[in-house]
Amino acid sequence: MRALLVVAVLLAVPAAASAKGNADSGKSKAAQVCAACHGAEGTKPSAPDQPILAGQHYDYLVRALTDYKIGKRNNPIMKGFAGQLSKQDIEDLAAWFSSQRSALHVQH
Repeated sequence: MRALLVVAVLLAVPAAASAKGNADSGKSKAAQVCAACHGAEGTKPSAPDQPILAGQHYDYLVRALTDYKIGKRNNPIMKGFAGQLSKQDIEDLAAWFSSQRSALHVQH
C-alpha cells in the first residue's frame, strides 16, 4: 500500500509542476506588458506605490492578476492590463517573476 502511495505521488508531481507556467514566455510577456511600471525583471518599479514583483510567490501572483482581471481587486490600470491576459499569460508571468531574485528576497 505504501509503495502505491509513493508511485501516485511521483506521478502527480510532474503534472503539477508543468501546470505552473513557462518562465521564458513570461519574460517575453513581461517585457511587453509589465516593464514600464514594474521593470522587465520586476525589480525596479517606476513609482513608490508600484510593487516589486521579483521573487514574489507564484500562487500570489496568479491570484493577484486573476483578481485584477475579474475586478475583485480594484485598480483601473491593473484591470486594463490584466484584462488582456489569458490564463496561460498569467501563469507564465507568475513563473517569470517568481523565478527572479530581488533585494527583498529572504532565504528560509
